Amino acid sequence: MRGSLVPASLRYADQVARSGSIQRAAKELNIAASAIDRQILLLEQDLGVALFERMPRGMRLTPAGDALITLARRWRADERRAAAELQQLQGINQGNVRLVAMDSHVNGYLPSFINRLAEEHPRISLEVEIASPDDALTELLAGNVAVAAVFNLSPRRDIHILWSAELPFGCVVAPGHELAGAGTISLQQAVAYPIALQSKALQIRRYLDARYGWLFTDTQKSVVTNSLQLVKMLAKGGRHIAFTSELDAAPELIEGSLVFLPVRDKGAEPQTVSIAIDARKPLSRISRIVADALTESIRRCLEEARRGAGT
Repeated sequence: MRGSLVPASLRYADQVARSGSIQRAAKELNIAASAIDRQILLLEQDLGVALFERMPRGMRLTPAGDALITLARRWRADERRAAAELQQLQGINQGNVRLVAMDSHVNGYLPSFINRLAEEHPRISLEVEIASPDDALTELLAGNVAVAAVFNLSPRRDIHILWSAELPFGCVVAPGHELAGAGTISLQQAVAYPIALQSKALQIRRYLDARYGWLFTDTQKSVVTNSLQLVKMLAKGGRHIAFTSELDAAPELIEGSLVFLPVRDKGAEPQTVSIAIDARKPLSRISRIVADALTESIRRCLEEARRGAGT
């Protein structure tokens, strides 16, 4: 499909909403700013409502604009799916698939998954969004992505889980740490050591706060950060322990620079990682190919991490 069935005025407005200004949108689209401004003004005139607030340093969507842009993005997603389905009717596995994953996946299975998909299906292009679990769910239900890889997804009618795996709750330590050979760990043991702790912006910290808030009463024994990479680096240094999952620490477990210790306390519930789609929409063939490849990549990553950890 050479052109877009979505009107240019809506596509321009969408880019302005994403970029925050007409000038930045013009650079992204390689179109004159005056042409974008004119199209938006004509659209506002036709609709009889203001779509943007003109601010001193940019453009901000009005409630009417937000509703229209949401609809436009849904149309564009539908258009991509339609184009892919037309190609599939010709027996071609070709098209674009948008997926959303977690930030912690970036240094794990995602690069190998992308490379494998490119080798096996070179005509399928990917757009990968990185988001929190809450934002990933929002993107999926808004129709902005076709597939989501999400931690701790709660069951709901409008979401269909294609595949899911449990991730035992535990912590990681350096191979030279005195707990490394313990096999498992109790929470009472854990608090005897300095903890590299993820901030409340991240899912595992909210899980810990809800169930084991007493772990963090001694603030002198912990360092808090929103960076998973820093948490793992501190654990690798040998002084700190860090609560995380086998999937988050997979590269380090595979290379042997960290050891995973499941928490043996009663009631220590596992986390989950799931591949999910919108249950209200049919899954295209190329989206199914991407979802299956994503599932296989996560499964392989976990298997390698567990072999590396000796579990």
